[in-house]
Amino acid sequence: MADDRPASPREDALREDLGREYYALLGVVSDYDGRLMVVKGWSVTLSLAGLGLGFQQRHSALFALAALTALAFWYTDALMKSYQMRYYSRMRDIEVAAYHLNALELPGLGRFSAPRIDMSWHFSGTHSTRHWRADAPLRRTPSEIHSLLRRAKVLPNVLLPHAVAVLLGAGLFLGALLDAPGLADIPL
Repeated sequence: MADDRPASPREDALREDLGREYYALLGVVSDYDGRLMVVKGWSVTLSLAGLGLGFQQRHSALFALAALTALAFWYTDALMKSYQMRYYSRMRDIEVAAYHLNALELPGLGRFSAPRIDMSWHFSGTHSTRHWRADAPLRRTPSEIHSLLRRAKVLPNVLLPHAVAVLLGAGLFLGALLDAPGLADIPL
């Protein structure tokens, strides 16, 4: 708190409620990571199976099917990632509230508060003369939230491994279609 007065029962109740909500949100966000790994696992498994069957059965349509399968899993992964990311702004709101309710001046750290998981993602450790990690966390603006959600589908951790399978399947299908060396004898 900014002053030395004792906390009111309402402030204490708010702190407790925010703490419970924050860690419940963190649990939901963490659970999404497990689900996203399952999506990636199925994507790799089915796409590689389609590519392998394309060579085994000597049929290029299976290459296209593998690419489409990976594309569908990429869409699913991006959709689920955007669902997960929708919780980030609420986590940040709680971090902002916690800062205003709990921040203390600590030697060597400046004004400090917890939790700050979402806020700390922006600290890259690059050379900077300013140590902003002790600054007050800022709420995300609607445009920041919109931008964050829009780019979910092109984040490297969402793109991979799906994009590789899409490109490989589409490339092999086009190679077979254009009678590329090594693929010319695989019928459409």
